[in-house]
Parts: sequence; structure tokens; C-alpha cells
Amino acid sequence: MSGKDYSALAHDIVDKVGGPDNVVSLYHCVTRLRFRLRDGSKARRDELKHTRGVLSLVEGNGQFQVVIGSEVENVYDAVQAEYRFPSPTEDGDGAVDRAGADGGEERKPNIVIRLFNTLSTIFNPVIPALAGAGMLKAVLVILTTYDLMSADGSTYKILAAAGNSVFYFLPLFLAVGSARTFKCNPFISLAIVGALMEPNFTGLMKNTGDVVDFLGIPTVLMGYSGTVIPAILSIWIYSHLERLLRRFVPKSLEIFLSSMIALFVMVPLSAIVIGPLGVYLGNGMGEIVNFLSAKSGLLTGALIGGGWTFLVMVGIHWGIVPIMVNNLATRGYDVIRPMIAAATFASAGAALGAFFRLKDKEEKSLALSALFPALLGGITEPIVYGISVKYKRPLIAQVIGGAIAGGFMGAFQTKAIVYVFPALTTLPAFFGDTFAVYCIGIAMSFVITAVLTYMLGLGTQDADAGIGDAAASATPAVPVAQPETVIEASGVDLAPCVAGRVVPLDSVADPVFAGKAMGDGVAIEPTEGQLLAPADGEVKVVFPTGHAIGMVCGGVEILMHIGIDTVNMQGEGFTPLVKPGDHVTVGQPLVDFDLGLIRDRGYATTTMMVVTNAAESGPVRTVIDASGTADADTEISATATTNVKEA
Repeated sequence: MSGKDYSALAHDIVDKVGGPDNVVSLYHCVTRLRFRLRDGSKARRDELKHTRGVLSLVEGNGQFQVVIGSEVENVYDAVQAEYRFPSPTEDGDGAVDRAGADGGEERKPNIVIRLFNTLSTIFNPVIPALAGAGMLKAVLVILTTYDLMSADGSTYKILAAAGNSVFYFLPLFLAVGSARTFKCNPFISLAIVGALMEPNFTGLMKNTGDVVDFLGIPTVLMGYSGTVIPAILSIWIYSHLERLLRRFVPKSLEIFLSSMIALFVMVPLSAIVIGPLGVYLGNGMGEIVNFLSAKSGLLTGALIGGGWTFLVMVGIHWGIVPIMVNNLATRGYDVIRPMIAAATFASAGAALGAFFRLKDKEEKSLALSALFPALLGGITEPIVYGISVKYKRPLIAQVIGGAIAGGFMGAFQTKAIVYVFPALTTLPAFFGDTFAVYCIGIAMSFVITAVLTYMLGLGTQDADAGIGDAAASATPAVPVAQPETVIEASGVDLAPCVAGRVVPLDSVADPVFAGKAMGDGVAIEPTEGQLLAPADGEVKVVFPTGHAIGMVCGGVEILMHIGIDTVNMQGEGFTPLVKPGDHVTVGQPLVDFDLGLIRDRGYATTTMMVVTNAAESGPVRTVIDASGTADADTEISATATTNVKEA
């Protein structure tokens, strides 16, 4: 995106998700707006996907997610400045999905998705503090390791306090996030969790697992600093207790009685049951991952490095954060983060490979601009949706490169010492005895994916063209049809309808044309914005939006369609030069269209020319030159005898 005013994009997005009345709640993560909609059928998905500034849509996970990229916070602020939508913590139930993919039926996603949604809502506000504190801790490790700062000095201790505070008091941060998510009093929530870290309580414990007595009930003591699950479980249970107290405690006594009862019940309950259970549960999840990593780090790393991108695509990757944070709190290191780094740098490699493959200057610029946020900030969604998913083959390369590098780092038990987003700027977070392995691993991921992306190509002739004249001439865009597809010589010869490069019809990104449901023919990636008559004949149909023309030429019915999904442009950029009933000659201009505007609106410019009545006459024979260029010698020959079909 360019410019500083996001109000127009904000208004456009809200309008295309069904208007403000269709929005139940909204919040954002690092790269996407996460809507809950009342009626999913009201969202204009095709229009939204092609909105400038929107990278992609992700549905499911209980949400309607609009992927923006690194500008998401600016867009979110612009939306909220005008509409002030509630967050999931304010609308009644952050885990409910009222926007079914195929309609307005209100339903809840499965329990796993709801759990991941809840964890995402709790952790998202804490992530910046975790990442910043983590980097500060990593820098201090380097400074003290190389004797650039004394660990006994006051400067170090002050900075160490800044770095350690988020991790030591993490349960308090999570208490606030949980209170917002579960809609209960945040200050009482802080008091409940804070009691587990108060000196009177911590002073009872000499060693983890010590047992003390509370009203005759044995209480196992645990250290709760840096833990994740106990705070979340405690506040979830407290939220139900608070709702129960509201029903029975008189309003006149509520100000002190509700909070007193809550503290009297929840603090002992947390100390006796919830806290130890949460510690064991958190440790158990970490132990499972660590066990798998220890048994087969190669396989675990390959699965995480190759599969992480898909978790990001459906937006449930935040559900893994508690395991990583718990590993850091209990072990002092985490083995999952380096495996994830393999996927991050694989995305960056896909962007670099695509940059060298792409021909269009604007698309090359997009690839390059998406590369740096990934390398420097660990933000990969612009690459995933703008390149990998769009062109498909880079996604394959990304999975392969990430799996190889992830397996490599997993095999060597590569460690992260603090929580950060993997990037070049966060290298200190991986400092230690496996730092060299980490550097080799991310370099492997980046290089392997970049090379594979370049070798595999992007899957579209428009993107792959222009790599070099030798390469273009060595590989025909469309092979000459085999002898058995040649029809009678009495057919009509059709010249190309636009100047450009011929591509196979079955390769275009439109299933109707690619499946030849409209008929057989060719597709051309245009280099000039003018549609021409392919033969002498009569214009039968001029679509109101100007993006398509139907003709009859000597009994052959021809449909020419400029671009894919360009009907959504509502005629903008298209100027028809003929009308139904006009008789035209070969090469006569039919439509002027703005190639640049079509690309700016996010649409493919691929132009299809098909014979709609070829089914009655036999297959269409395609004749092209070795380079696949649609010049004066390029033609398709066909015979047909029926009326024009309007599509």
C-alpha cells in the first residue's frame, strides 16, 4: 500500500464484508483483520479479494479474516475511527462463529479451534512486550558473554530487570488478557493470580513440590513466575464464579462482598487444584514436543518447518505460543522456534526466487517489498498470500525448503533462548552452543527455497516470461497440436484477438475457461490494451461492462473475454468501440482497455478467445510459432455451424 490515509480502504473493507450492521466484532493480529460476521452470505468475497491493499481472505477458525500485511494496524485504526466495532472480548463470546462460510447460520467451531481462538485473543496483546523483552535479554547475554558488560554491575541489573519483568510476571499479563477474553473484572483477576506470586505464599516453598496445609487440605507448592496455563485456567473459572455471584449477591453489598468471596474461593482453589494442574498440563505439553524432538528431531523439525505456513494460513499458529513460552520458563530454552524460523526464511526465499522470475515491474516490486519485512521482522503473510498461494509453485518450494532446514535444525536440537519472531534482526535470541547450526539452517532454508522457486517457476506464462530471450525461445508456450486434433481444412482461420503471448487455455486461473466449459480455444497474455476482431464477421454480443465480446465469423461462434473476474470492475477501464449488429473485418479494434488499471485492481489480464460451438464441429486446432508469441502468423482454425451462445 502507499500513502498515509487508510480511511478509504477501511470503508471499502467494511462495505464488502456486508456493512457495519453485519459486523459482530473485530480485532487484529500482526497481519490480518479478524471479523466476526452476523451473516457470512452478505460478504462480497470476490470483490474483497481483489481490493487494492487486501492480500487475501481466510475463512474458518471461527472468523472472517482479511489479510492486510504489515499495514494492518493502520487499517484497523482507520476502521475503528469510523465504526468503533467491539472486540471479541466485548461482544459476548469471542469464540462463537456467526459467519458460516456458506450462509448466515450461527454455529460454534470445534473445541480445538475455539481453544486456539481463545489463546490467540489472550496472547496477542502480550506478544509485543514478550518480543521486546526477549530481544533485550538476548543482547545482554551477548554483552556479558564477550565481557562487554559486567553481570555484577548496576547497569546490567537495571537492564536485566527490564528484560526479565515480562517473563517473571507473565501470569499477571495473562490474567489481564484472560479477564478481557472471559469478560470478568481485570483487577480482581490480577489479585487472584498475584496472590500466587506474593512473598507470604512463595515463602512457604523451599523446594518445588513441598506440601503445606490449608484447612486440613494438603497443598502442593509450585513456582508460578513465567507460567502460562495456571493464570488462564484460574481466570476462566473465576469468570464463571463472578457471573454466579452477580445473581445472588445484593447490589448494596456487591462492592466488597463479591470481591471478598472471589478471593477467598479462588486463591485457595488456585493454590490447591488449578495451579498445580496448570503447571503439570503446561509442562506436559512441552514435554510431548520435546520428547518428539528428542526421539526424532529430524522428523519433528521437517514437519514444523514444512507445515508451519499452513497453520499461519488458517490463523491458528498462535495456539503454539504457550508451549514455546512454557519451554522458555521451565527449561531456559525452546526448540520449536528455530524450526519455525525455517518456515519464515523459506517464505523470504520464495519472495526472492519470485522476484527473479517475475516480468511485470509492479509484481517484482511487490515481491521485493514483501521480502524485507520477512527478513527483518519475521512477517511472512504478504509473501504467503501475495506470492506463494497466488502462484502455487512457490508454496511447494517453500514447504520443501522449510522442511529440509527444519529437519536439519531439529536434528541438532537447535535452541532459542528467548521468545522472538525469527528474523535477521533477532539473531541474538538464538545465541548459544547451537547458534552456528541456526545460522546454517536459516541460510539453507532461504537459499534452497529461492533456487527451487526459480527452477519450478510460478506456473503462469505472464509471470515466467521475460527471463531471457534464450529461455523464451527454447520453450514454446503452447505445443503444436497433435495430428489427431486437426480438423477439416475448410475451417475458418482466426487471428489473435490481442497482441501478446499465447498460453494454454487449461492453464488460466479461471476454472470455467480452463475446463473448456465455454469451448476450446486459446488464451493470450496481452501486451497491448486493444481487443481486435479475429476474422471478418458480425458482432452479436457486447457485454455491458465492455470486458467481453461475442462474434459469429463464417458460422464459427467466438467469445473473447478480457481478463479474469474483470466483470467486477463494472466497466471501469473498458471502452467498447462496436455494438451488436456491427459487421467488422479482421484486425478491426473492438474494445480499448487499460492494462495497467486492470493490474492495479488486482485482476489477471489473461484474455481468452474460445469457439463456443466447437463441440458440434470437432476440436479446435491451435497453430503457433516456436516462441508462442501471438503475432500475425498465429491462428486457430475451426469449423462450426450453430448460433452464438451468450455466456
